[in-house]
Amino acid sequence: MKRNPACAIEYVQYLNEKGELTQPIPKWAEQSNLLLRYYREMVMARHADQKAISLQRTGKLGTYPSILGQEAINVVIGSVLNKDDVFVPYYRDHTAMVMRGMKQADVYRYWGGDERGSANPDVGKDLPYCVPIATQVSHATGVAAAIKIRGEQRAVLCTCGDGATSKGDFLEAINLAGVWQLPVVFLINNNQWAISVPRTIQCGAPTLAQKGIGAGIPALQVDGNDVIALHEIVSEALQRARLHKGATVIEAISYRLGDHTTADDATRYRTNEELRDAWQREPIKRLQHYLHQRGDWDESKEQRLQAQAADQVQQAVDEYLQTPQQSINDLFLYHYEELPAGLAEQLSEADMANQLQEKAGQRG
Repeated sequence: MKRNPACAIEYVQYLNEKGELTQPIPKWAEQSNLLLRYYREMVMARHADQKAISLQRTGKLGTYPSILGQEAINVVIGSVLNKDDVFVPYYRDHTAMVMRGMKQADVYRYWGGDERGSANPDVGKDLPYCVPIATQVSHATGVAAAIKIRGEQRAVLCTCGDGATSKGDFLEAINLAGVWQLPVVFLINNNQWAISVPRTIQCGAPTLAQKGIGAGIPALQVDGNDVIALHEIVSEALQRARLHKGATVIEAISYRLGDHTTADDATRYRTNEELRDAWQREPIKRLQHYLHQRGDWDESKEQRLQAQAADQVQQAVDEYLQTPQQSINDLFLYHYEELPAGLAEQLSEADMANQLQEKAGQRG
Protein backbone atom coordinates (compact mmCIF):
# COMPACT_ATOMS: atom_id res chain seq x y z
CA MET A 1 0.00 0.00 0.00
CA LYS A 2 1.38 3.38 -1.01
CA ARG A 3 1.13 6.40 1.30
CA ASN A 4 -0.88 9.27 -0.15
CA PRO A 5 1.34 12.38 0.04
CA ALA A 6 -1.78 14.57 0.11
CA CYS A 7 -2.41 13.38 3.68
CA ALA A 8 0.93 14.64 4.98
CA ILE A 9 0.57 17.58 7.39
CA GLU A 10 3.24 20.26 7.52
CA TYR A 11 4.30 21.53 10.97
CA VAL A 12 5.64 25.09 11.12
CA GLN A 13 7.86 26.48 13.86
CA TYR A 14 10.46 29.26 13.95
CA LEU A 15 10.97 29.78 17.67
CA ASN A 16 11.30 26.75 19.94
CA GLU A 17 10.53 26.47 23.65
CA LYS A 18 14.01 27.76 24.58
CA GLY A 19 13.57 30.93 22.55
CA GLU A 20 15.94 29.64 19.87
CA LEU A 21 15.38 29.82 16.12
CA THR A 22 14.78 26.54 14.32
CA GLN A 23 14.98 28.09 10.84
CA PRO A 24 15.67 31.51 9.27
CA ILE A 25 12.96 34.01 10.20
CA PRO A 26 10.79 35.87 7.66
CA LYS A 27 11.83 39.39 6.63
CA TRP A 28 9.13 41.11 8.71
CA ALA A 29 10.44 39.45 11.88
CA GLU A 30 13.92 40.89 11.40
CA GLN A 31 12.49 44.18 12.65
CA SER A 32 11.64 44.30 16.34
CA ASN A 33 8.52 46.49 16.39
CA LEU A 34 5.90 43.81 15.82
CA LEU A 35 7.58 41.22 18.02
CA LEU A 36 7.78 43.76 20.84
CA ARG A 37 4.11 44.55 20.35
CA TYR A 38 3.25 40.86 20.54
CA TYR A 39 5.22 40.54 23.77
CA ARG A 40 3.53 43.56 25.35
CA GLU A 41 0.08 42.36 24.31
CA MET A 42 0.73 38.90 25.75
CA VAL A 43 1.86 40.34 29.07
CA MET A 44 -1.23 42.54 29.13
CA ALA A 45 -3.38 39.50 28.33
CA ARG A 46 -1.96 37.52 31.21
CA HIS A 47 -2.56 40.36 33.67
CA ALA A 48 -6.15 40.76 32.46
CA ASP A 49 -6.68 37.00 32.70
CA GLN A 50 -5.33 36.74 36.23
CA LYS A 51 -7.51 39.65 37.32
CA ALA A 52 -10.60 37.97 35.85
CA ILE A 53 -9.94 34.85 37.89
CA SER A 54 -9.47 36.95 41.03
CA LEU A 55 -12.76 38.72 40.36
CA GLN A 56 -14.53 35.39 39.95
CA ARG A 57 -13.04 33.97 43.14
CA THR A 58 -14.30 36.99 45.10
CA GLY A 59 -17.83 36.80 43.66
CA LYS A 60 -17.50 39.77 41.31
CA LEU A 61 -17.49 37.81 38.03
CA GLY A 62 -19.29 34.75 36.72
CA THR A 63 -17.77 31.56 35.33
CA TYR A 64 -14.73 32.53 33.28
CA PRO A 65 -12.54 30.62 30.74
CA SER A 66 -8.85 31.40 31.17
CA ILE A 67 -6.48 31.91 28.23
CA LEU A 68 -3.39 31.10 30.31
CA GLY A 69 -0.77 29.63 28.00
CA GLN A 70 -2.71 30.50 24.85
CA GLU A 71 -1.89 34.20 24.62
CA ALA A 72 0.15 33.91 21.42
CA ILE A 73 -2.83 32.75 19.37
CA ASN A 74 -4.92 35.63 20.66
CA VAL A 75 -2.44 38.42 19.97
CA VAL A 76 -1.59 37.24 16.47
CA ILE A 77 -5.26 36.99 15.48
CA GLY A 78 -5.87 40.47 16.83
CA SER A 79 -3.01 41.82 14.73
CA VAL A 80 -3.22 40.12 11.34
CA LEU A 81 -6.94 40.53 10.63
CA ASN A 82 -7.80 43.53 8.45
CA LYS A 83 -10.34 45.99 9.77
CA ASP A 84 -13.02 44.85 7.30
CA ASP A 85 -12.36 41.13 7.83
CA VAL A 86 -14.79 39.27 10.07
CA PHE A 87 -13.67 37.56 13.27
CA VAL A 88 -15.89 34.74 14.53
CA PRO A 89 -14.54 33.89 17.99
CA TYR A 90 -15.20 31.24 20.56
CA TYR A 91 -15.19 31.71 24.31
CA ARG A 92 -11.39 31.81 24.80
CA ASP A 93 -10.54 34.76 22.56
CA HIS A 94 -10.64 37.71 24.99
CA THR A 95 -7.42 39.44 23.95
CA ALA A 96 -8.03 39.06 20.22
CA MET A 97 -11.43 40.65 20.70
CA VAL A 98 -9.93 43.53 22.70
CA MET A 99 -7.35 44.14 19.98
CA ARG A 100 -10.23 44.20 17.48
CA GLY A 101 -12.05 46.97 19.37
CA MET A 102 -13.76 45.42 22.40
CA LYS A 103 -12.99 47.15 25.69
CA GLN A 104 -11.39 45.08 28.44
CA ALA A 105 -14.13 46.32 30.76
CA ASP A 106 -16.66 44.83 28.32
CA VAL A 107 -14.91 41.47 28.57
CA TYR A 108 -15.47 41.60 32.32
CA ARG A 109 -19.06 42.79 31.82
CA TYR A 110 -19.87 39.85 29.57
CA TRP A 111 -18.41 37.25 31.93
CA GLY A 112 -20.09 39.09 34.78
CA GLY A 113 -23.45 38.25 33.21
CA ASP A 114 -24.08 41.61 31.56
CA GLU A 115 -24.87 41.21 27.87
CA ARG A 116 -24.09 44.89 27.33
CA GLY A 117 -20.49 43.70 27.16
CA SER A 118 -21.28 42.43 23.66
CA ALA A 119 -22.77 45.75 22.49
CA ASN A 120 -19.61 47.74 21.74
CA PRO A 121 -20.02 49.36 18.28
CA ASP A 122 -16.23 49.48 17.78
CA VAL A 123 -16.06 45.75 16.99
CA GLY A 124 -17.56 46.34 13.54
CA LYS A 125 -18.86 43.21 11.82
CA ASP A 126 -17.14 40.76 14.19
CA LEU A 127 -19.43 38.29 15.92
CA PRO A 128 -19.72 38.19 19.73
CA TYR A 129 -18.55 35.41 22.05
CA CYS A 130 -19.84 31.93 21.22
CA VAL A 131 -20.10 29.62 24.22
CA PRO A 132 -21.95 26.63 22.65
CA ILE A 133 -19.36 24.28 21.20
CA ALA A 134 -18.72 24.59 17.42
CA THR A 135 -21.93 26.41 16.46
CA GLN A 136 -19.88 29.47 15.51
CA VAL A 137 -18.12 27.46 12.78
CA SER A 138 -21.35 27.19 10.82
CA HIS A 139 -21.97 30.91 11.33
CA ALA A 140 -18.49 31.67 9.95
CA THR A 141 -19.18 29.63 6.84
CA GLY A 142 -22.41 31.52 6.27
CA VAL A 143 -20.65 34.88 6.61
CA ALA A 144 -17.96 33.71 4.20
CA ALA A 145 -20.61 32.64 1.69
CA ALA A 146 -22.12 36.14 1.81
CA ILE A 147 -18.71 37.71 1.23
CA LYS A 148 -18.09 35.48 -1.78
CA ILE A 149 -21.52 36.20 -3.28
CA ARG A 150 -20.80 39.93 -3.01
CA GLY A 151 -17.38 39.49 -4.61
CA GLU A 152 -15.61 41.28 -1.76
CA GLN A 153 -11.91 40.89 -0.96
CA ARG A 154 -12.44 40.12 2.71
CA ALA A 155 -11.77 37.10 4.87
CA VAL A 156 -13.44 35.36 7.80
CA LEU A 157 -11.36 33.91 10.61
CA CYS A 158 -13.10 31.44 12.88
CA THR A 159 -11.53 29.95 16.00
CA CYS A 160 -12.52 26.87 17.94
CA GLY A 161 -11.02 24.47 20.44
CA ASP A 162 -9.86 20.93 19.75
CA GLY A 163 -13.07 19.56 21.24
CA ALA A 164 -15.15 21.47 18.70
CA THR A 165 -13.57 19.52 15.84
CA SER A 166 -15.39 16.41 17.09
CA LYS A 167 -18.78 18.07 16.59
CA GLY A 168 -20.89 17.71 13.47
CA ASP A 169 -21.13 21.50 13.15
CA PHE A 170 -17.39 21.69 12.48
CA LEU A 171 -17.32 18.88 9.94
CA GLU A 172 -20.36 20.16 8.05
CA ALA A 173 -18.97 23.69 7.97
CA ILE A 174 -15.54 22.77 6.61
CA ASN A 175 -17.16 20.45 4.07
CA LEU A 176 -19.25 23.33 2.72
CA ALA A 177 -16.28 25.71 2.80
CA GLY A 178 -14.28 23.24 0.72
CA VAL A 179 -17.03 22.60 -1.82
CA TRP A 180 -17.85 26.29 -2.28
CA GLN A 181 -14.24 27.54 -2.01
CA LEU A 182 -15.20 30.05 0.68
CA PRO A 183 -12.93 32.81 2.02
CA VAL A 184 -12.63 31.48 5.56
CA VAL A 185 -9.78 30.41 7.83
CA PHE A 186 -10.56 27.82 10.51
CA LEU A 187 -8.04 28.11 13.33
CA ILE A 188 -8.14 25.24 15.84
CA ASN A 189 -6.69 26.08 19.23
CA ASN A 190 -5.52 22.60 20.16
CA ASN A 191 -4.86 23.15 23.85
CA GLN A 192 -4.85 19.37 24.43
CA TRP A 193 -7.92 19.18 26.67
CA ALA A 194 -11.65 19.32 25.83
CA ILE A 195 -12.67 19.94 29.44
CA SER A 196 -11.54 16.63 30.98
CA VAL A 197 -11.13 14.70 27.72
CA PRO A 198 -7.52 14.58 26.48
CA ARG A 199 -6.61 14.97 22.84
CA THR A 200 -5.20 11.43 22.84
CA ILE A 201 -8.64 9.81 23.19
CA GLN A 202 -10.74 12.48 21.50
CA CYS A 203 -9.74 11.74 17.91
CA GLY A 204 -7.99 8.76 16.35
CA ALA A 205 -6.28 10.78 13.61
CA PRO A 206 -2.62 11.71 14.13
CA THR A 207 -3.54 15.40 13.71
CA LEU A 208 -6.73 17.44 13.84
CA ALA A 209 -5.59 19.35 10.76
CA GLN A 210 -6.16 16.22 8.69
CA LYS A 211 -9.89 16.83 8.95
CA GLY A 212 -9.38 19.68 6.51
CA ILE A 213 -7.97 17.29 3.92
CA GLY A 214 -11.21 15.33 3.98
CA ALA A 215 -13.00 18.54 3.04
CA GLY A 216 -10.56 19.34 0.24
CA ILE A 217 -9.07 22.24 2.19
CA PRO A 218 -5.33 22.96 2.59
CA ALA A 219 -4.41 22.13 6.18
CA LEU A 220 -1.34 22.40 8.37
CA GLN A 221 -0.12 22.52 11.95
CA VAL A 222 1.70 25.42 13.59
CA ASP A 223 3.39 25.86 16.94
CA GLY A 224 0.69 27.79 18.78
CA ASN A 225 3.23 29.18 21.28
CA ASP A 226 5.41 30.71 18.54
CA VAL A 227 4.19 34.17 17.48
CA ILE A 228 6.50 34.21 14.44
CA ALA A 229 5.10 30.97 13.03
CA LEU A 230 1.54 31.97 13.86
CA HIS A 231 1.91 35.36 12.20
CA GLU A 232 3.40 33.85 9.07
CA ILE A 233 0.86 31.07 8.62
CA VAL A 234 -2.31 32.91 9.63
CA SER A 235 -1.38 35.94 7.50
CA GLU A 236 -0.83 33.75 4.45
CA ALA A 237 -4.12 31.92 4.96
CA LEU A 238 -6.07 35.16 5.34
CA GLN A 239 -4.52 36.65 2.22
CA ARG A 240 -5.32 33.48 0.32
CA ALA A 241 -8.94 33.82 1.40
CA ARG A 242 -9.10 37.50 0.43
CA LEU A 243 -7.85 36.63 -3.05
CA HIS A 244 -10.71 34.11 -3.52
CA LYS A 245 -8.43 31.06 -3.33
CA GLY A 246 -10.51 29.24 -0.74
CA ALA A 247 -10.41 28.12 2.87
CA THR A 248 -7.59 26.90 5.12
CA VAL A 249 -7.57 24.76 8.27
CA ILE A 250 -4.83 25.60 10.78
CA GLU A 251 -4.21 23.52 13.89
CA ALA A 252 -2.30 25.61 16.43
CA ILE A 253 -0.63 23.40 19.03
CA SER A 254 -0.86 25.05 22.46
CA TYR A 255 -1.65 23.97 26.00
CA ARG A 256 -4.30 25.04 28.50
CA LEU A 257 -2.21 25.86 31.57
CA GLY A 258 -5.26 26.69 33.69
CA ASP A 259 -8.56 25.00 34.41
CA HIS A 260 -11.10 24.69 31.59
CA THR A 261 -13.09 27.40 33.33
CA THR A 262 -13.29 28.68 36.89
CA ALA A 263 -15.98 26.01 37.42
CA ASP A 264 -13.42 23.27 36.70
CA ASP A 265 -10.64 21.59 38.68
CA ALA A 266 -8.04 20.25 36.25
CA THR A 267 -6.07 18.52 39.03
CA ARG A 268 -8.74 15.82 38.97
CA TYR A 269 -7.81 14.63 35.47
CA ARG A 270 -4.25 15.64 34.60
CA THR A 271 -0.90 15.16 36.30
CA ASN A 272 1.40 17.75 37.82
CA GLU A 273 4.21 16.38 35.68
CA GLU A 274 2.30 17.09 32.47
CA LEU A 275 1.54 20.62 33.62
CA ARG A 276 5.16 21.34 34.61
CA ASP A 277 6.31 20.15 31.21
CA ALA A 278 3.77 22.37 29.44
CA TRP A 279 4.98 25.43 31.37
CA GLN A 280 8.36 24.95 29.69
CA ARG A 281 6.74 25.59 26.30
CA GLU A 282 4.52 28.59 27.13
CA PRO A 283 4.66 31.56 24.72
CA ILE A 284 5.53 34.59 26.86
CA LYS A 285 8.79 33.39 28.38
CA ARG A 286 9.78 31.97 25.00
CA LEU A 287 9.48 35.31 23.23
CA GLN A 288 11.06 37.14 26.17
CA HIS A 289 14.18 34.95 25.88
CA TYR A 290 14.42 35.63 22.16
CA LEU A 291 14.00 39.40 22.50
CA HIS A 292 16.57 39.45 25.30
CA GLN A 293 19.05 37.54 23.13
CA ARG A 294 18.53 40.07 20.34
CA GLY A 295 19.19 42.96 22.70
CA ASP A 296 15.63 44.26 22.39
CA TRP A 297 14.58 43.62 26.00
CA ASP A 298 15.97 44.02 29.50
CA GLU A 299 14.90 43.98 33.14
CA SER A 300 14.10 47.70 33.34
CA LYS A 301 11.77 47.45 30.34
CA GLU A 302 10.15 44.40 31.90
CA GLN A 303 9.46 46.19 35.17
CA ARG A 304 7.92 49.18 33.37
CA LEU A 305 5.73 46.90 31.26
CA GLN A 306 4.50 44.93 34.27
CA ALA A 307 3.57 48.16 36.06
CA GLN A 308 1.80 49.55 32.98
CA ALA A 309 -0.13 46.32 32.46
CA ALA A 310 -1.26 46.19 36.08
CA ASP A 311 -2.39 49.82 35.94
CA GLN A 312 -4.34 49.45 32.69
CA VAL A 313 -6.06 46.27 33.86
CA GLN A 314 -7.04 47.90 37.13
CA GLN A 315 -8.60 50.79 35.22
CA ALA A 316 -10.68 48.28 33.25
CA VAL A 317 -11.72 46.55 36.48
CA ASP A 318 -12.77 49.85 38.04
CA GLU A 319 -14.82 50.71 34.97
CA TYR A 320 -16.49 47.29 35.07
CA LEU A 321 -17.31 47.48 38.78
CA GLN A 322 -18.85 50.94 38.32
CA THR A 323 -21.22 49.74 35.59
CA PRO A 324 -24.77 50.94 36.36
CA GLN A 325 -27.24 48.17 37.12
CA GLN A 326 -29.40 47.06 34.21
CA SER A 327 -33.05 48.02 34.05
CA ILE A 328 -35.62 45.27 34.51
CA ASN A 329 -37.11 46.52 31.23
CA ASP A 330 -34.13 45.08 29.36
CA LEU A 331 -35.67 41.64 29.83
CA PHE A 332 -38.35 42.63 27.31
CA LEU A 333 -36.88 45.26 24.99
CA TYR A 334 -34.22 43.42 22.98
CA HIS A 335 -35.97 40.38 21.54
CA TYR A 336 -37.79 41.89 18.55
CA GLU A 337 -37.49 44.95 16.34
CA GLU A 338 -41.09 45.79 17.25
CA LEU A 339 -42.34 44.75 20.67
CA PRO A 340 -45.16 42.16 20.37
CA ALA A 341 -48.37 42.75 22.29
CA GLY A 342 -47.64 39.94 24.75
CA LEU A 343 -44.25 41.31 25.71
CA ALA A 344 -45.62 44.86 25.82
CA GLU A 345 -48.17 43.71 28.37
CA GLN A 346 -45.48 42.00 30.46
CA LEU A 347 -43.32 45.12 30.25
CA SER A 348 -46.19 47.22 31.55
CA GLU A 349 -46.71 44.82 34.46
CA ALA A 350 -42.99 44.87 35.25
CA ASP A 351 -43.02 48.67 35.27
CA MET A 352 -45.93 48.71 37.69
CA ALA A 353 -44.25 46.17 39.98
CA ASN A 354 -41.02 48.17 39.89
CA GLN A 355 -42.85 51.37 40.81
CA LEU A 356 -44.59 49.67 43.73
CA GLN A 357 -41.27 48.32 44.93
CA GLU A 358 -39.67 51.76 44.76
CA LYS A 359 -42.58 53.30 46.73
CA ALA A 360 -42.26 50.58 49.36
CA GLY A 361 -38.59 51.32 49.65
CA GLN A 362 -39.24 55.03 50.09
CA ARG A 363 -41.79 54.35 52.86
CA GLY A 364 -39.34 52.04 54.58
